[in-house]
Formats: sequence, structure tokens, C-alpha cells
Amino acid sequence: MTLTAVQEPTRAPASHSAGSVLAGTGTLIRFILRVDRVKLPAWLLGISLLLFQLATAASSLMETEQQREDVSRFMEGAAGAIFGPGYGRDDITPDLYVAGVYGLMFFILAAIMSMQLVARHTRVDEQSGRAELLRSNVVGRYAQLTAVLIVAVGANALLALMLGGVMSAKGFGGADGLLFGAGVAAVGLVFAGITALTVQVTEYARAATAMAGATLGGAWAVRAAGDMMNDYGSALSWFSPLAWSNQTRPYVDGRWWPLLLSVGFAAVVAAVGYALSGRRDVGAGLVAARVGTPVAAPWLSSPLAVAFRLQRASLFWWTAALAIFGFMFGGLADQITDAEGISEDRIEMFGGSLDTLADGYLGVITLFTASLAGIMVVLGVQAARAEETQGRAEPLLSTAISRSAWFGGYLAVLAIGLIGLLLVVGFTAGIGAALSVGDASYIGELTLAHLAHVPAVLVLLGLAAMLFGVLPRAIGAVWVVLSLGLFVGLFGTLLDVPQWLRNMLPTEHTGQPPLDSISWPAMGILLVIAAGLMAAGLVAFRRRDLETK
Repeated sequence: MTLTAVQEPTRAPASHSAGSVLAGTGTLIRFILRVDRVKLPAWLLGISLLLFQLATAASSLMETEQQREDVSRFMEGAAGAIFGPGYGRDDITPDLYVAGVYGLMFFILAAIMSMQLVARHTRVDEQSGRAELLRSNVVGRYAQLTAVLIVAVGANALLALMLGGVMSAKGFGGADGLLFGAGVAAVGLVFAGITALTVQVTEYARAATAMAGATLGGAWAVRAAGDMMNDYGSALSWFSPLAWSNQTRPYVDGRWWPLLLSVGFAAVVAAVGYALSGRRDVGAGLVAARVGTPVAAPWLSSPLAVAFRLQRASLFWWTAALAIFGFMFGGLADQITDAEGISEDRIEMFGGSLDTLADGYLGVITLFTASLAGIMVVLGVQAARAEETQGRAEPLLSTAISRSAWFGGYLAVLAIGLIGLLLVVGFTAGIGAALSVGDASYIGELTLAHLAHVPAVLVLLGLAAMLFGVLPRAIGAVWVVLSLGLFVGLFGTLLDVPQWLRNMLPTEHTGQPPLDSISWPAMGILLVIAAGLMAAGLVAFRRRDLETK
């Protein structure tokens, strides 16, 4: 018997070179750009168009010395601290107003764009199984995260150039306009880095973006508290990434160096994200998901209950956030409506009379809150779309559950949640206004005013539902209607928006209670339209094929 020695094959030593861990990065960049060929340009163009519209509105608000004094007063005290430090308000100009007041809105939009981009191409890909398929090829461990961060850097750099171009096109100065755009992009980079960290912590994309969003809310709260301590920012303000972009002071004494803080912080948190990504398996999070019970609770036996279970966290956090928003802005009613030296434009915007200033201001805030609630319901329909495309709806629909029951459950939860949200927010806004102006009747009036917007927001929900059934890839078109309704509601009077355009927007038929009396016939018609759109969406969904990625 002959024994033959079998030599064990030698294994090549594991390579940890930069080339191996980043292999395939270029290909993944092209893949991300291909997947986001519509979504990313839509974000960039939408933000740029919004800046153009707001810059146009700001110019019309400061045509006279009285108007400029009025705006300068608005930037003082608590109202100014909510939006940013009041740099240059002693010599206010339209470009300074855009950067100092509207800048907060663009910081938030850039942050949301970056958070969703990073989460979509990291954690969402892991949830859907695409990341595992990609890594089975010649793709390094850090290639996917590196690719999406490179795209995020490029997107924010392009956003800075586009915003700078818009400001220059409006005659607001090239260098300072670019500085403003760079400040917005810097916030986007910071929250791209933060999201690169949060996607390592949890195995769910929604939780990761919620953590990054909570950080954004905390950054705003710290900055606002710091700016309330001092009109031009205090030491506390510097602990917020939003304050770093504010401290660039475009159109005052433009400074570029605070952006180094943003870039450095973004690099640090992204580096932590890289380090943590090497400590977990693909698809897993550093914090293990809570183990569920082996048998579902009896109350989860219906599609309606399941829809509520999936949406309850979103409903809670939206309600809590908007309740705080309503209380804060309701509490500013006394300051905002101070008639001393007020401009004709603000009088016109708030009802056309000094006697209606409080009601007019609170009507604008109510419209704004209702529009934010509209964001929640559209996101809820998009969540149902995600359940379909990621294959989780198909097993449910293969049982005795009908499509109408499944999707109808989402619509019912969102509709009921909307009513509850506006009820709570109206109540808290009423408390804030009552404490501010000393009139307890505002509690009931603002609660009813918020509820009066329910039919208009339900029309938006119905439009999203119809698109879900007929053309699901076009659900994003609802964002255009929502944004246009908000813009026309805020600036339509000042900019003389055509009446035919106003008639096409559901929020215009609600009016702005408590300034306007509630039109009950209009509410009834809006409810009928909303019900018809939802019914059309349910019927169309029953007749089309399911789509999975």
C-alpha cells in the first residue's frame, strides 16, 4: 500500500492594500449615477429653482426703506434666532435676507438629499440583497461606501455651483453667491458623513436616516439656542454644524475658513463610519435588531393593523416635531405682528389690515404646517411602494389578503394619522399663540384651522395613491404640487400669481383660517375629489402587475 503525500494548497495571504479594499469603486460610481439619473438631478434642479423663486420674492419685499426696516425687525430676537444670526440686519438687502433667513431651508434640503443618497446606496442595497451580489464580484470592502461618498461630494459641489449661479443671475454678487452655495453644500457633506456612520449602526435604512435626521434637528436646536443667547451667535452656536455655514457671513464680510470645520467634521465622522463598517457583516448592524416574538400579536392579524405597525414610528415623530414647531411659531405671534413700522407688504401678506395681523400670520403658519403634513402622507405612500418593490408585499398578497385591503390599509392609516397630527399640532400652536397674545380663544380657533386643511392634504394623498396604481414611478410628481401650493400660499399675493394656477392647487380652496372663514362646501368638494382619487388608485393597483427590484 503506497501512501501519497498530498500537499495542502497554499493560500495567498490576504491583501489589505488600498487597491483591494477599494476595488471596483469607479464602476460603482457609474452604477450609482445610472440608478439616480433622474432622482439626483431632480434634487439639484428643484433646490436651485426654489432659490430662484425665493430670491425673486425677497427682492419684491425690499423695494422701499419701510420694507427694509420691517424685514430688519423680523430678523431680531427669537424670530431671527430660529432662522439664523442676524448678521447685517442693520443694512438689510435682498441677498442678505435670502442667505440669513432662507438659508436654513437650503441647509435642511441639502442635508436630506445627502442623507437619502448615502442610505439608498448603502443600507438599502444591503436590505434588498444587492450589496451581497455586488461584493461577490471584484469589489472591495470599502468600495461601495467610498463610491457613494464620492457621488455625494460631487452632488454637493455641483449644488454649490448651481446655487452660486442662481444668486449671480439675480444680481446678488458672484463671490458671495458662491460662498452661500458652498455653505449649503458643506451642510450636505456633514450629513453625508453622519449618515455614513449611522448606516453602520442599524440594519434598517429608515432607522439610519431617522438617526441622522434627529442629529439634524439637534444641530438646529443647539444653533437656535446659541443664537437666542446672543444676536450674532454665542459659544454654544459653534457646537452646531449649521452654525459653521452661518458663520461664513455671505454678503456681510464673507469668510471661507468656517467651512474647514464642516469639511473636517465630515471627514472625521465618515472615517468612523469606515472603521465601524469593518466590524460588521454585510446586512447586519452594529446594534442587533430586537428579537421579535415567535407568534404575532392578535391585533396584527389585519392589513390595517400591519400598516399601522409599519407607519406608527413615522406618525409619532412627525406629530412630535410639528407640535413643537407649531408651539414655537404660535408663540411668535405677538412679536411678528407688532404694528410699529410694519410695511405694507407684510400687512397685505397677513390679511390687508392691521386688525388682521395676528390671524393672518397664524393662517400662514397653519398653511405651512399642513404642507409639512403633506410631506408625511406622500412619504407614507412611497413607503408602501418600497414594500412592493423590495418584495415584501408579494408574500402577503399571495395569501387571502386582497390588494385593496393591503393598500387601503396604508391609505386609512395615513388619513387617520393626518387628522390626529393636525389636531395635536393645531392645539399646541393655539397654546403658543394664546400665551403670546393673551387670547385663549386661539386654542380652539387654531385647532379648527388646522383641521380645515385636512381635505386639501387628503387630495395630495389621493393623487399619490392614484399615481401608485396607474404610474407608480411618477409618485414624485406630487412633490411638485405640494411645493407649488406652499410657495403660492406664502408669496402668491405679493407676486400676483395667476388665478387659474391658484385654482389648480387644493390648498388654495381651503384659504388661510383663522384669517379666512372656513368654506364648508369647498371642504366637501375636496373630500369627494380625494375619495375619487384614492378609489381610482385602488382600482388601478388591482389591475397592474406587481413590480419588484
